[in-house]
Amino acid sequence: MQAFYQDLLNLNNISLTQFKNYQTRNFPFTERIVGICGQNGVGKTNLLDAIYYCCFTKSYFTRSDSQNVLHNTNGFRIEGHFTLQGDPLKVVCILRETGRKEFSANDEPYEKLAAHIGRLPCVIIAPDDVQIITGGSEERRRMLDALLCQLDPGYLQHLMDYNKVLQQRNGFLKSVADKRITNYNLLDVYDEQLCRYGAYVYNKRNEFLQAFLPLVSSFYTQIAGQTESLVLHYDSQLHDCSFTDLLQRTRQKDIIVQRTSGGIHRDDINCQLNNQPFKALASQGQRKSLLFAMKLAEFDTLKQAKQFPPLLLLDDVFEKLDADRMHNLLDYVCVKNLGQVFITDTHPDRIKLHFDNLGMKYQVITLENEVRNKM
Repeated sequence: MQAFYQDLLNLNNISLTQFKNYQTRNFPFTERIVGICGQNGVGKTNLLDAIYYCCFTKSYFTRSDSQNVLHNTNGFRIEGHFTLQGDPLKVVCILRETGRKEFSANDEPYEKLAAHIGRLPCVIIAPDDVQIITGGSEERRRMLDALLCQLDPGYLQHLMDYNKVLQQRNGFLKSVADKRITNYNLLDVYDEQLCRYGAYVYNKRNEFLQAFLPLVSSFYTQIAGQTESLVLHYDSQLHDCSFTDLLQRTRQKDIIVQRTSGGIHRDDINCQLNNQPFKALASQGQRKSLLFAMKLAEFDTLKQAKQFPPLLLLDDVFEKLDADRMHNLLDYVCVKNLGQVFITDTHPDRIKLHFDNLGMKYQVITLENEVRNKM
C-alpha cells in the first residue's frame, strides 16, 4: 500500500464464499485505483456488492439476503480486510443456513447491525441509479436517507422507528373499515409517535439539504462543463404546518383511503430545469450528469464529515457518460481525491486508456484471475 493514503479508508482484500456466483474467491487490492474487467454476467457487479455489504451490512441490489446465496448452496460468507485511519479492521458478514445474519468487526459481533452503518463510508453508482432522477420520490428519499444514516446514527434510529410506527398505523387504518372500529384512541397514540420520530427526521433533512443541494448544483455544472438553469429544492408537507396539525388535517382522508397520506414519507427533492420538471425536459446526458452530481455531492459530504474519503464503487459508468463527462468525473474522483475507487467495465482496453490518461498508478483485475499492476 502507498504511504500517501495509509491513514485513509482502504480495502486490502476481500474473500467470498458461496456469495452470488462465487464458490470461493479471494481478491487482493494493491492500488488505490482498481479496475474490474470481464464480460457481462461473470460477477463484476457482484464483487462490488460484496464490498458494499462490508460497509452497509446488506446488498445494494437485492432486499433479501437469501437472494445472494450461490445456487444450490446454503448461506454465504464475506470477509473484508480494511485499513481505517492506520488501523487494521476485519469485517465479516455471515448468512447462516437458518437465515440468521451475523456481522462482526475485528471478531467483535454487533448486537445491532445498525451500529456498523457509517463506520466504513461508501458511495456506489450503478446503472439503475438513474431511477433517482427519473423515478418516484421514494428513490430520492432512499438516497438521502442512506447518506444521512452514515452521518448520524440518531437519524437512522429515528427513521427506523418512524417506519415501524407508520406500518402499524397503516395496519390500524385498514382494520377500521373491516372491523367497524369507532374508537380512535390507538390512532392518537400512533400519531404522537409519528410526530416524535418524524419531526427529528424532517429537521435533519431540512437542515442538511440547505447545504447539500447547492453542492449538487455545483457538481452538475462541473460535470456538464457548462452553466444551466438547474434549480433543486426540498419539498415537504411540514414546511407549512406542524406534524401534529398535518395528521389531524388528513385523518378523515386517511381513514377513507386506509393509509397515512401525510408525513415525511412523502418528502421529495424537486428538480427543475428552465422552470420545467427536470425529468420531463432533460436529455439523457443531463439526467446522467445530475445523477453523478448527486453522488459526487454525497461523496464530498461524507469526506468532509469523516475527514477521509469514502470508498467509491462505480459500476459500468463508461456506458453512461460521454468522453468529456467521463474525464471530468475520473479527474475528480481519482486525481483530486485520495480515496480508493473501484470501477467495473467490460472493455479492458477502454479502462486502461482512461487510467493511463490520469497518470496515476492503478490495478486491473479480470475475473479469470489475471491481475496486472501498471505505473
